[in-house]
Amino acid sequence: MELIYETLAGFTAMSGWEYLAVVLSMLYLLLAIKENIWCWPAAFFSTFIYTIMYWNGALLMESFLHFYYLAMAFVGWWMWRSGNKNEDSKIVSWSLHRHVVIIVVTACIAVIMGYITDTYTHADLPYLDSMTTCFAIVTTYLVAKKVLENWLYWILIDATSMYLYYLKGYYPTLALYIFYTVMACWGYKKWYEEYTKKEGKPLAEL
Repeated sequence: MELIYETLAGFTAMSGWEYLAVVLSMLYLLLAIKENIWCWPAAFFSTFIYTIMYWNGALLMESFLHFYYLAMAFVGWWMWRSGNKNEDSKIVSWSLHRHVVIIVVTACIAVIMGYITDTYTHADLPYLDSMTTCFAIVTTYLVAKKVLENWLYWILIDATSMYLYYLKGYYPTLALYIFYTVMACWGYKKWYEEYTKKEGKPLAEL
């Protein structure tokens, strides 16, 4: 019950800009699931607001992540638009071996970044912050490439981020990430159906 009260109190304390960021973030996710290119402008404006908010909250890696999102909004828009023009913008599936390599390399980089921010900056929760940030950077690229398994990454990233935001007291954003986690499950289901319908075959061989 205490969490519910704190969440409601957090919503009343939110600024108009933060409300706008939440709405745009939800719009981005819904449009991405539908493979609508307008998800990228929504992502750009929501992340601009969050970049400032996280910096002020001493979540340096999260702030850096959202600055990266700003750039990826342009990249994603360009890649999806180019793909549509070339009729080559379709969902793909990568092998388990490829994903294992991605996970191991990203985790190692996250530990290094966690050590650096813990040692040389005023960052809070540096290792957890670095882990969610590094994996989100990789996963955003997977979204731009329309890799089916990006949704599985997001489920784990969003669930971990909920704990991070709970510790920081960002209760409205925590509620948003609960929504993200549920929608990521739906996103995987929708993309999987689209992938199998277009390809006429199961997931990529392991």
